[in-house]
Amino acid sequence: MTVSDLTRTEFSLGDILHRAGWDAELAPLSDGDIARMRACAATVAKELAADKPIYGLTQGFGPLVLFEAESELEQGDSLISHLGTAQGDPLPPQVCRLVVWLRLNSMRKGFSAVSPDFWQSLADAWNAGFVPAIPRHGTVSASGDLQPLAHAALSHTGVDRAWVRNADGDWEIRPAAEALAALGIKPFVWPVREALAFVNGTGVGLAMAIVNQQSALALVRAAALLTGRINALLGANPEHYEPGLGIARGQLGQSRVAAWIREELPAGAERDPARPLQEPYSLRCGPQVLGAVLDQLEFAGELLRREANGCTDNPIVFEDTVLHGGNFHAMPVGFASEQTGLALHSAVYLSERQLGLLVSPVTNGDLPPMLTPRPGRGAGLAGVQLSATSFVSRIRQLASPASLTMLPTNGWNQDHVPMALNGANSVAEALELGWLVIGSLGVTVAQLTSMRGRSADVPGPWARLAAISPPLDADRPLAAEVRAARDVLRQAAEELLAADAAARTPGGDVA
Repeated sequence: MTVSDLTRTEFSLGDILHRAGWDAELAPLSDGDIARMRACAATVAKELAADKPIYGLTQGFGPLVLFEAESELEQGDSLISHLGTAQGDPLPPQVCRLVVWLRLNSMRKGFSAVSPDFWQSLADAWNAGFVPAIPRHGTVSASGDLQPLAHAALSHTGVDRAWVRNADGDWEIRPAAEALAALGIKPFVWPVREALAFVNGTGVGLAMAIVNQQSALALVRAAALLTGRINALLGANPEHYEPGLGIARGQLGQSRVAAWIREELPAGAERDPARPLQEPYSLRCGPQVLGAVLDQLEFAGELLRREANGCTDNPIVFEDTVLHGGNFHAMPVGFASEQTGLALHSAVYLSERQLGLLVSPVTNGDLPPMLTPRPGRGAGLAGVQLSATSFVSRIRQLASPASLTMLPTNGWNQDHVPMALNGANSVAEALELGWLVIGSLGVTVAQLTSMRGRSADVPGPWARLAAISPPLDADRPLAAEVRAARDVLRQAAEELLAADAAARTPGGDVA
């Protein structure tokens, strides 16, 4: 077949998450989709008629490729059954739904010899709201995320588990057979071609990495928001954020973050004479640090975008030829996850250092230590800082590159493996802790606002933070306030990013 431009539909990551959202529906296959898929299947049929070996169809899987196979249905059942060895808590329902969308998007491109009727059945189940509960551990991400994807396939057969919403709208785990029956969906039977196309892909690590990257972008926006507010409250030198610095250096992320910080400074802002000409790096270098993080995250996002729009099956059909290769190897996803984790750490560490600056009388403008109005009798934010330090330490452990721990497996076959989902899982945990650092700094900023006698009734989330964390007239447990501040700042950051994206997209739609 000739590859059509229609196979190269390019979605942005924001568009992908929108199209895979809870209220979204997959459109039926177009005439062009069906033509490509049937042409691909015809090429495979021609190869089989000529007695040419095809992986998974005439031959066994992995190192068993040396042995012949006979029954397609038996092979399909064997494939998803022997790979049903993943373990651990299921990935979040948002990620599990995105995983299936990514596999369906790949299979409709016409490289995978998937039956249009089978594809439509899967899409109908997805549109109906069936969400497999996919375990998070147990793949090396080399021949795709075989084990987690096999569990997703098994869920469609009525084996294993699925996510369902209860009467209160909360997500729960139920037996997959029960979830299918509730939706009026018959259990699937997987022919080997469709089973191979579904499990031979980077979809699980990719879905987790996309969600992580988007969360990390919002965290950087929240960190810039807080940096601007701290500078405004302290009367720090606004020169640190002048456009000329970014223009002189030429780094795009730096200029963009500096503009975000300037949005939080009052009109005509000037340095308080009591503040130093040059602030510590956690304030002065906010644009340089967060800008570098932003650039790295956007680079990782571009890698993930290309992966999400591509085909990661094996074998594939390309221009009337069956090609055996390694598109399922998830090294691009692995590196993107690792870069997200490393960049994330720098942003979170900057916020933790800002927290440290605010609780020290040496740098907070001679306010009491730990921002307590009752030094000695009260400890103020001492516990908040200690926990934030612990969070950063754990993030450093989690951000260690998973690709450095690759081990050969699967006999002689998978002798180079990327561990992409392992890395993405670690980054997801690091992000949970990173957002708690943001929440910790949010509570600190609320206390700083009060102690400086400044109004919180200004544009942004500051009034909400003040309501969440009122002045510390006496010590109290602050864990719930940290979590609430996290949620407020995350919502504010996501809204700001959405507005920014809409402003930069023709027609004003979020990309």
